[in-house]
Amino acid sequence: MIVNKNINPERDLYYLGGKLIEILDNSNNAKFDYFELYSNLNKNHDISINLFTLVLDWLFILGAIKKDKKGLLEKCF
Repeated sequence: MIVNKNINPERDLYYLGGKLIEILDNSNNAKFDYFELYSNLNKNHDISINLFTLVLDWLFILGAIKKDKKGLLEKCF
């Protein structure tokens, strides 16, 4: 089961993935640099680079983001 009994829901992939989707949705850009996204999310949420990578993996599996030929992240919505 993915859902756990964590008392800090702001550290869950679901929550952080939702916050990252908000950042992507509010931006006029279609493509993003990995570290640009990390710094934007890290402004409001203290997140490690490892947890950020897991959030990106989760969004990739969902089909919300993809990687383009130049290595940039692209939103798929």
